[in-house]
Amino acid sequence: MKAKLGIAPIAWWNDDLEELSDDVSLDECLHQASVAGFTGMETGRRFPMNMTELGPILDRYGISVCGGWFSGLLLDGDIETEKDRIRAQMDFFVDAGAPCIVYGETARSIQGDRSQPLATKPKLSDDEIRVYARKMTEFGEWCADRGMPLAYHHHMAAAIETEAELDQFMTHSGEGIPLLFDAGHMAFAGGDVLRVIDKHHARISHVHTKDVRMDVIDALDRSRESFLDAVVKGAFTVPGDGSLDFVAITQRLAAYGYEGWFVVEAEQDPKVSHPLEMAKKGHAELMRVMALAGYEVV
Repeated sequence: MKAKLGIAPIAWWNDDLEELSDDVSLDECLHQASVAGFTGMETGRRFPMNMTELGPILDRYGISVCGGWFSGLLLDGDIETEKDRIRAQMDFFVDAGAPCIVYGETARSIQGDRSQPLATKPKLSDDEIRVYARKMTEFGEWCADRGMPLAYHHHMAAAIETEAELDQFMTHSGEGIPLLFDAGHMAFAGGDVLRVIDKHHARISHVHTKDVRMDVIDALDRSRESFLDAVVKGAFTVPGDGSLDFVAITQRLAAYGYEGWFVVEAEQDPKVSHPLEMAKKGHAELMRVMALAGYEVV
């Protein structure tokens, strides 16, 4: 089995909390990712959104686009509007040869609002999840038909956060909307990461290898502290620096035949956790666990 290792620029510059950012250029970010051993990078706010400008920069460091976030609003919106909103990114990602667009539902989400405690996350009724899942399936099918599949990102502080919510979403949606499995977000939400893989492996098309510091998460006051407060406190980190067992996670994915990208996406304060050093640590741990799981990293 083959795997590719990518990283997200959120370790260098945070898109939701700009003060958690290192004052480095896109060139330096890509250089450091390459030095650490990664061959893919998800897009972020300092990326030009066209390959005419971005292509030569990526080529300089042997990096390809391995995904990137889209702030979806389909929960409260309509499909035609979302088609218009995603079209430019879709065209760019097709040109870039990216594997997918990461769909994050931001309607009603409190993930970017530091004034909103974790306990105030949106909660959907069974009927709302059913309707939403069907809309997401239709939208995902439309994107895939145009050459750029989505990968649905379950996410802390969003409408689909917990294991139970994800189960409902997956039950009522179809293969047209593949799943991005994020170990860190599911662990933060109190889910069983291996059980989620067991239940939904057939739809997993993209993997974020986010680790967590459970001592930080367990000490949070969710009635007062927000998702961004948790990030600032260091809830997330790279594989090998936190609480999750990535040997077990990668072996479980391998057992179901997952092949594709494993992306380190660990938002931290770059002034506290130096991005290059954390990238090296995450890459070394992934290389170790990939070998144990029987993956060939290409």
